[in-house]
Amino acid sequence: MRSTRRRVDRTTMLLRGWAVVVYVFLYLPILFVVIYSFNEGRRLVPWKGFSSQWFSTALHNENIRAAIGVSLRAAALTSVVATVLGSLAGIALARRGGGWVKPFMALVFLILVTPEIVDGIAYLIWFVRINVDNNLVRLVVGHSIFNSAVVTLIVRARLSGLDESLEEAAADLGAPPLRVFRQITLPLMLPAVLAGFLLSFTFSLDDVIISSFVTTAGSFTLPVYVFSSLRTGLKTELAAISTVMLCVTLVALAVTGFVLRRGGDSAEEITATITGA
Repeated sequence: MRSTRRRVDRTTMLLRGWAVVVYVFLYLPILFVVIYSFNEGRRLVPWKGFSSQWFSTALHNENIRAAIGVSLRAAALTSVVATVLGSLAGIALARRGGGWVKPFMALVFLILVTPEIVDGIAYLIWFVRINVDNNLVRLVVGHSIFNSAVVTLIVRARLSGLDESLEEAAADLGAPPLRVFRQITLPLMLPAVLAGFLLSFTFSLDDVIISSFVTTAGSFTLPVYVFSSLRTGLKTELAAISTVMLCVTLVALAVTGFVLRRGGDSAEEITATITGA
C-alpha cells in the first residue's frame, strides 16, 4: 500500500514538474518582452538601463495612434456583432434542441478549428468579388465570424447548466415570450454574454493573420503594424506597445472572470464557460 502511494506521489511530482517546465517555456518569452520594454536602448537587446521613455514615445507615434484607433473601433463593433449573433445562437442551441443541433455545432467547431490563414485568404477573395472596400467593414466581418462561434459556445454552456423551470413557470403564468426573455432568460445568461463580449473584444484586438489579409492599403490595426515593423529590427518601442496590449488583454480576461464569479460560478465553471465546455 505504501509502495503504491509512493509511486502515485512520485508520478504526481513528475507531472507537476513537467507542467512547470511547459509553462516556463511558453511564458518566458513574454516575460522577456515585458522586461525589455523598459530598456533604455533603442534596440530590444542589449540591456542598457531602466527607462519607461519608450511607452511615451510609442503613444506619441502618429502611426501607432492611428493603428490603435482602427483596432479599437474594429474590436468594439466586432464585440457587439459577435455578442448579438452568438447569444441568439447559444439560446437556440440550449433551449430549442432538434435534429439541426449537431450539424450546427459541427459548423461552429469548424469555424474554430479552420486555420486563420485559410479564413484570411477566403475573406480577401470574397471582399474583392463583392467589391467591399471599407476597411472597418472588412475587419468587423472577418473578426465577427470567429468570435460569434466563441460567444455561441459560452452562452450555450451557461444556459445548458440552468434549469428551464423559471422560464416555464413564467410562461404558465401568462407572461409573453419577450417578457420571459427580458426578465428571466437574459438575467440568467448575462454573465456569459458579458464574458463573450469581453473575449470578442480581446480576440479582435489581438488578431494578426485575418487583419493582415483584409485591411486595405494605408490602414492597419495595431498588431499588423507591430508585425510589419519587426522587419526593420527588434525595437524597444515595439516591445513597449506590445506590453500595453498584453496588459489590456489580461485586464479583459480578469474582468471576464470577475463577472462570471459575481454570477455565482466556481473556478471550474468559469473555465468551462470561457472554453465553451
